[in-house]
Amino acid sequence: MSYPSLKACVLDLEKHGHLRRISVETDPNLEMAEIHRRVYEAQGPALLFERVKGSPFPAVSNLYGTTERTAFIFRKTLDKVRRVIELKADSMRFLKNPMRYLGAPFTALTALPRKSWSAPVLYGKTTIDQLPQIKSWPADGGAFITLPQVLTLPPKDTDIMHSNLGMYRIQLSGNQYVPNQEIGLHYQLHRGIGIHHTQYNSTGEPFRCAIFVGGPPSHAFAAILPMPEGMSELTFAGMLGGRRFRYRRENGHVISCDADFVITGTISKTKKKPEGPFGDHLGYYSLAHDFPVMEVENVYHRKDAIWHFTVVGRPPQEDSSFGWLIHEMVVPLTSQEFPGIREIHAVDASGVHPLLLAIGSERYMPFRERKPEEILTQANHLLGKGQTTLAKFLLIAADGDDPKLDTHDIPHFFNHMLERIDLSRDLHFQTRTTIDTLDYSGSGWNEGSKVVIACCGAKRRELRTELPTGFSLPQGFSNPTFVQPGILAIQSPRFERATGYADTQRFTKEMERFGGYFEKHVPLILLVDDAAFTAATLNNFLWVAFTRVNPSHDLHGILAFFENKHWGCRGGLVMDARRKPHHAPELVPDPQVSERVDRLMEELGL
Repeated sequence: MSYPSLKACVLDLEKHGHLRRISVETDPNLEMAEIHRRVYEAQGPALLFERVKGSPFPAVSNLYGTTERTAFIFRKTLDKVRRVIELKADSMRFLKNPMRYLGAPFTALTALPRKSWSAPVLYGKTTIDQLPQIKSWPADGGAFITLPQVLTLPPKDTDIMHSNLGMYRIQLSGNQYVPNQEIGLHYQLHRGIGIHHTQYNSTGEPFRCAIFVGGPPSHAFAAILPMPEGMSELTFAGMLGGRRFRYRRENGHVISCDADFVITGTISKTKKKPEGPFGDHLGYYSLAHDFPVMEVENVYHRKDAIWHFTVVGRPPQEDSSFGWLIHEMVVPLTSQEFPGIREIHAVDASGVHPLLLAIGSERYMPFRERKPEEILTQANHLLGKGQTTLAKFLLIAADGDDPKLDTHDIPHFFNHMLERIDLSRDLHFQTRTTIDTLDYSGSGWNEGSKVVIACCGAKRRELRTELPTGFSLPQGFSNPTFVQPGILAIQSPRFERATGYADTQRFTKEMERFGGYFEKHVPLILLVDDAAFTAATLNNFLWVAFTRVNPSHDLHGILAFFENKHWGCRGGLVMDARRKPHHAPELVPDPQVSERVDRLMEELGL
């Protein structure tokens, strides 16, 4: 179905039982976010908050709260978009199955952005402080836009097809921002808008920017998805939405005619102010850092404007549906973008970027023992291009060793890796490099390390969930608990700056007497703050293990060694996944707000 507006989508969802109205007044300061999180966790409906305290505008969230609802919203267009992407990956598909792809070129051509004189979003003007001031977590620095669509063009360029539409965090209030005059933008210089920023720095032109909120649901998705090479975000929004992206120029800015809100302004080339903290998708706060400031000119809105927001936090959250949709649509492009790679999966429960699973192809030297060779080249390609450059742990296995291997069957993938990995050979580190800005496990802001863990060939060991005979732990370590066969979590002393790694070294030294057993049966050991919590669910394991570890600092080994600058071990890999003093704080709801929402949820029957 083609939605001309966000309101049309809301009414359609309501008609089919996918949306719940909340008519009581709700507070955008923590309360709305708490309601959203609970409804999302219960896989409940989309939510329309009709009365937002302090704002004349209603707000909607959890539109994409389930993959089923996401598929419902795009039920008329999703398969058409798949066909266009399949043809882009391999144009010969058309000759093999012309009936399937007959309409694909038409789909792409009719999705091109369209200039329009009619602009419902120009119905009225408001101010920043009248927008719903959504604050999600207690220590957030202020109110944020969590589903913005930020459009910029290169200097002296008026071609809409050269625009960048991206989703970059926007802080509306708090910190040192002048109310109603300044807002903060969180982006890095290597991203689309950052490249434009660098280009404007060498010109005398003002760096104009327009921020859209709402509009047809495909617009938000287009802003967040990594586009295939040569495809405009606006064209993609048109294809996925079944309706061309309508735009016009207003006071020197390109604006989305169908958006619910448009904020226009100029990004200062020199002025920066602290942005954050913000409760982010890794499950921790991203802390305050200096980021560019946008000087606000106008805030436009539709007559029937609805503020579209989401809440991020420890995954999975509503934005997990973005990952699902990416997988549904761009799988055919994987082998084109990364030759030899059969499958990749950025693991949502680990915060997406910290853990990337991949299956590659191993064709080198077919007449000798199979071992990781070609897949290491493929791993370097993954770490050198696009969104996969943000991966901190890349676990890559060769195809051909297990026909059932699937990166989305995570327990089986780990089982496969741990059965085959040679810990003395198959760990490859990149040190003192860049990592995701939101990941505070590294040695500094945007600084850390990466590791490629590769496996290829026959099984080397039988994984077990039993401890060796006579097993005992060093003082201060306790509660050994198996996550799954071959993965053991051990509760460890609290990490202190003075003694933390000394404790780790003490543990690995005392475990040398069991090194042979660990190498044969339990090759992965986690040192954690709470072993029972870590082992309780797969998601707990993935979150603890991969958001709290900086590979170069926190991977240790029993019977470890260096050989010509290569590090390995012969008795079990030890991951120090304890909280460290430099880590960002975890996200914890405000207890008073939680009690208030307890009563409200009961009153609403949610």
